[in-house]
Amino acid sequence: MNNPELKKPSIKGISRRQSISIAPEKLINVEYLQPGKLLPLIVKPTVEGLNLAAWAKNNQRFIDKNLLDHGGILFRNFQVNGAAEFELFIQAIAGKLLEYSYRSTPRHHVSGKIYTSTEYPAEESIPLHNEMSYSCNWPMKICFHCVQPAKEGGETPIADSRKVFQRIDPSIREKFQQKKVMYVRNYRDKLDLPWQDVFQTNSKTEVEDYCRNNGIEYEWYDQNSLKTRQICQAVSTHPKTNEIVWFNQAHLFHVSSLNPTVREGLLAGFKEEDLPRNTYYGDGSPIETSVLDSIREIYQQEAITFPWQAGDVLLLDNMLTCHGRSPFIGSRKVLAGMAEPFSSKN
Repeated sequence: MNNPELKKPSIKGISRRQSISIAPEKLINVEYLQPGKLLPLIVKPTVEGLNLAAWAKNNQRFIDKNLLDHGGILFRNFQVNGAAEFELFIQAIAGKLLEYSYRSTPRHHVSGKIYTSTEYPAEESIPLHNEMSYSCNWPMKICFHCVQPAKEGGETPIADSRKVFQRIDPSIREKFQQKKVMYVRNYRDKLDLPWQDVFQTNSKTEVEDYCRNNGIEYEWYDQNSLKTRQICQAVSTHPKTNEIVWFNQAHLFHVSSLNPTVREGLLAGFKEEDLPRNTYYGDGSPIETSVLDSIREIYQQEAITFPWQAGDVLLLDNMLTCHGRSPFIGSRKVLAGMAEPFSSKN
């Protein structure tokens, strides 16, 4: 006799078999912002509620390859529940996160090793730059998570650092490659970031140790004020792709990047070498403003901008792709995390 129970399928069993039978590539679709524009690659799930950290853990090879190919990946419509899950995603693809040390911008700690993105006034733009390229140590990966997009503006423009390098006048490139970039910073109370925030310590001894270990000249003056000088790369070669990238913040630290009113006010009270921050060629000679203006123009021409959507996660190869921030209106909350330390001294 036929037993009807034998023909009754197990719903639980079907569910399990279906989840296993879905190939990883069937769980996502990939697309681009515009035809022919390969940065960023956009990855979207084909099923609702797909957790980004869990998916990434099983697809690290896909992420690594496409990050090197494109320089940046925008993950959209995945499930990312807050800063903790955002941190889990970064851990899944890059291991241990980095602390934001030797700072150049104001940020607040959120949780774990997740921070707010740079907290400059909403009406100001942040020029395109590679994270910590003013240092000899930097993260290879930087990641952003949009919790709340601004009412207007607030985009995070990105650009291909290889293309920026290629478009700079060869004579300018050669001069920077030969001389490198000197960063001069002066830390005073109530003017830019205090040294305690930059070095994340209240110990002068720890600051001195950090400076000695990283080739930074330092000088204490006015009891609690500090001047540092460091010579760093102007260009760098990516350790995996062997491509040359424009990799410095000469244009951002230089006095010419300041709002004219702010610049005039600072220069009325300080000599140029005593400004909170400034850049020179590595031999100490001044960098021509016209040269930096031409570089800024190239950054603007190469900028790729897209509106944030709540839940978006943008992963960048920090050497291949630079980033910035557009002015905005309304509340905006974008988190950031960094991973994979690299040193030019290696």
